[in-house]
Amino acid sequence: MKKPREPDLELRGKLVRSLGSLREMLPGSFVERKRACGRSNCRCADGNNLHSQYQISVLIDGKPKALNIPAQLAEMVREKIEMRRRFDAAAASICRVNLKRFLKEKEDRPA
Repeated sequence: MKKPREPDLELRGKLVRSLGSLREMLPGSFVERKRACGRSNCRCADGNNLHSQYQISVLIDGKPKALNIPAQLAEMVREKIEMRRRFDAAAASICRVNLKRFLKEKEDRPA
């Protein structure tokens, strides 16, 4: 006899299987700043055509650090930081499923 489907278990399995694709994730927050470089003859000197500067803000040894990111790596780094957000969401969903199952098991257990 086939076991009845359990949507929570199916969701948990799907989330666990998806975690492998997140192995390249990075911590922190991605920041894009617009700024003037300070050269008087640069296009940014008028304050309108500012340069983009990319950084990630992370904790290293418990202290906040801002790490500069070269423009050619900015999109890749942004995607890897977004992976971390997806990981956190998946982990929270897995924990909700496990807690729900645990509470039901605890409730169903004879005293």
